[in-house]
Amino acid sequence: MIHWFPGHMHKATKELKKLMPQIDIAIEVIDARAPEASANPALHEVAKGKPIVKVLSKQDLADPIITNQWLKFYNGKALSLDIAHNKNSAQRIIEICKHELPHRGTVLKPIRAVILGIPNVGKSTLINTLAKRKIAKTGNEPAVTKQQQKIEIEKYFYLNDTPGIMFPSPKDEGCGYKLAAIGSIRDTAMDYPLTAYFLLELLKEDYPKLLADRFKLETIHADSEMLLLEIGKLIGQQNNHHHIAEKIIQDFRQGRIGRISLETPENYLKYRSEVQ
Repeated sequence: MIHWFPGHMHKATKELKKLMPQIDIAIEVIDARAPEASANPALHEVAKGKPIVKVLSKQDLADPIITNQWLKFYNGKALSLDIAHNKNSAQRIIEICKHELPHRGTVLKPIRAVILGIPNVGKSTLINTLAKRKIAKTGNEPAVTKQQQKIEIEKYFYLNDTPGIMFPSPKDEGCGYKLAAIGSIRDTAMDYPLTAYFLLELLKEDYPKLLADRFKLETIHADSEMLLLEIGKLIGQQNNHHHIAEKIIQDFRQGRIGRISLETPENYLKYRSEVQ
């Protein structure tokens, strides 16, 4: 996966570092299906000790049991949202920010928050919901937001929006495939068949019934390439690896296979212990 760190994202990271001295709290929007893969590893360094609230977006697409595990993992510094079905739930973000900053929120000391997230995690939709009007452009593709903007959410509460900030390269190959699967990497920069093989391996291991039910599979082939071709026969895309892979990935992204999480806190901690 190459050419997926456009110049405007590099510029946005530099601008965020300049902005942070004027900010009281950071709100990071991450995808509930892959919270750590979609988190920016440089944020804690950039925030310089200021509070960070994590918002797990698209919770309606994620495995609810695993989402609850992630909320416990973040120890009260995170919340999960399903804005598509409950817009009022977004107000909880404002409540958490006020709780973290009990001495701010006045005319002399307004709350100055920044909201950020890698492309296509639902940041713009969340901003429009918080502002109760269309402020940010939304789109079902990465890197829709291009410029910073300051938004008044309510009296004495200001929100600075940032373009989708992507770190320069995935933390590892698996992280890259997770980001491709959730749609945070442009289609022109990802390998559809390899991403589909990654998804199929995970589905075979963790969600075999959902996989079998979605594609009417009588058996699940152990080899992911053979499994992909078998799915292709069933959906009328025989031997066209790219089109079959695209169908599998789009079904995952839209929740048509079921509510699926790509990583768990346990797996993340295991990975972190191995790379340290």
